[in-house]
Amino acid sequence: MVTKQYTGSPDEADLTRADSLAREIFSDVANKWALLIIESLGEHTLRFSELRNEIEGISHKMLTQNLRMLERNGLVERTVHPTVPPRVEYTLTEPGQGLRETVDGMCGWTRRYLGHIEASRNRFDA
Repeated sequence: MVTKQYTGSPDEADLTRADSLAREIFSDVANKWALLIIESLGEHTLRFSELRNEIEGISHKMLTQNLRMLERNGLVERTVHPTVPPRVEYTLTEPGQGLRETVDGMCGWTRRYLGHIEASRNRFDA
């Protein structure tokens, strides 16, 4: 896999372009697990097991993959404490906190329109 490099070109920030770095980043973070991890971390620093307990249904593999992706993109910071066994904690970085504001808005939107969407689905599926 070729890692795209940002050179300051406006094309790299254009989500409509298939070769855009912005689209690659958007694709990384716009998945349910990444959004739930960001929401769960919030203002907290959590250990892997605590995160897994917070997010019902996420597998060990999915949590690991998404945490690595979020760390790679600079949204999550991973801290390893030199204990036996090692204690690993995760926290949102400043850009991660910025994304969290958007995620909070999406969570609020979901809560606000859940009844409307459910009614629409029931009508559609009938």
